[in-house]
Amino acid sequence: MSLTKEYRVIDIKGVGPALAEKLREAGFSTVESIAVTPARILAELLGISETRAIKITQNARELLGIKFMRLRLDHIKCIESSHISTGCVSLDDMLGGGVETGAVTEFVGEFGTGKTQLCHQLSVMVQLPVDRGGLEAGAVYIDTEGTFRPERIVQIASYRGIDPRKALKNIIYARAYNSDHQMLLIDEVRKFISEKNVKLLIVDSLVGHFRSEYPGREFLAVRQQKLNKHVHQLLEIADIFNIAVVVTNQVLAVPDTFFGNPLRPAGGNIVAHGCTYRIWLRKGKENTRLARIFDSPNHPEIEVVFKITENGIEDV
Repeated sequence: MSLTKEYRVIDIKGVGPALAEKLREAGFSTVESIAVTPARILAELLGISETRAIKITQNARELLGIKFMRLRLDHIKCIESSHISTGCVSLDDMLGGGVETGAVTEFVGEFGTGKTQLCHQLSVMVQLPVDRGGLEAGAVYIDTEGTFRPERIVQIASYRGIDPRKALKNIIYARAYNSDHQMLLIDEVRKFISEKNVKLLIVDSLVGHFRSEYPGREFLAVRQQKLNKHVHQLLEIADIFNIAVVVTNQVLAVPDTFFGNPLRPAGGNIVAHGCTYRIWLRKGKENTRLARIFDSPNHPEIEVVFKITENGIEDV
């Protein structure tokens, strides 16, 4: 919830009806979204001068009163986020109630550790009533590897007592075929988040296209710059619309590692700094999976066990 009074885009000084409509078509439905968008990007999207864009963003910030403040205890409730249950008590406890809105949560792991299974389950769980761990809302699922399976949604929804047809209808799906398409889809999402009551955005997986399109050290700088822009797209959406953003990530081997885990999350420091919560998944004994939260601003580094069944993600 915002700590400021709610304003309309048309309330921004210098924004008339025609420009307000352009902003809406470009996905800027709130004053907050305009205030935090770089002027250069705003200018490109609207076809206006950068000087005018700078003035509009400044006026939006003045309207909202964006400045330093002294926090009080009564602010805590205002800025408190909601959570989407994973459907697994141990995972929810580790995450402080589930996947948090207003944040980017990353699940890292090798193939077969349950990353996509968690994404499928969260797409169903977000639709449940609040008293059952959901937000009574829909999900957007961006699939970059072709691993989304509607039949899996049907299985999980049936177990959770949701009509499978309704569950599928509440998931807006898109297949991203390259990194440019992936980023374009994120721009499109912001245009209908409020209208479609979306509270969960999934990108499965985050870095795959960037790694395949920009291989080798000679392309590293370009890849990381582009990936940085994409991560900031996701952070902005999570913050402005107060939705949960969940991404999955691949791992890469570091051959010269002599001690400790030789695997590292792909994406380097760009992804590390961009994600609010980072959870490492790995295979355990007897068909179990282990989840360890290894980067968080407010959670201890702990490890829990879960299993994958026909019904979805469950406690052991």
